[in-house]
Amino acid sequence: MREWAMTFIQTVPPDEASGLPAEHYEADRATFGDVANMTRAFSLQPEVYEAWKQLNGAVKAGMDLRRYELATLAAARRLRSSYCMLAHGQILADQFLDADTVRALASDERPAGIDAADRAVMALAEKIAGDATAVTQADIDGLRDHGLADSEILGVILAASARCFFSKVLDATGALPDRRFAALDAGLRDALTVGRPIAPA
Repeated sequence: MREWAMTFIQTVPPDEASGLPAEHYEADRATFGDVANMTRAFSLQPEVYEAWKQLNGAVKAGMDLRRYELATLAAARRLRSSYCMLAHGQILADQFLDADTVRALASDERPAGIDAADRAVMALAEKIAGDATAVTQADIDGLRDHGLADSEILGVILAASARCFFSKVLDATGALPDRRFAALDAGLRDALTVGRPIAPA
């Protein structure tokens, strides 16, 4: 089997990696126990992946992390990105919400524990991912009415916009969500799988 079988394009095989790709692969092994398909997708241009990590880290550093994850989930849902839905849905379920709440959010429901400000954040992120030209002054003013400062609103905009780049690269290269996501609770896993399927064993 080709090392790049989980993407449409050839990628750098782990046993041939050197330099920056090797560093990225080793970081994945330390975090996930294996090389992630998302990392392989960027391996022919590892500098871009390095720049993405820096950009995304800067966006997250300027935001409340729970809000970042909600905005990211909403954008990924609109983009039909299984990979990003699974990754960020798992973080939400592990660190901020329960699995049932995340499953409901993935299904575009309005679960308890998600207040009006959270819903407004997710609505803006989803609108940005779908058609940023549809964003209006009223959308921004609505977040201000919920107590968000303009710097916090910009954070939501940045998180959703950055997600568009990453999700579209993964789906355009055919990178399948990693097999580790198959271990999620079945109901949550199925709700978060909104586009490409999880990689086979």
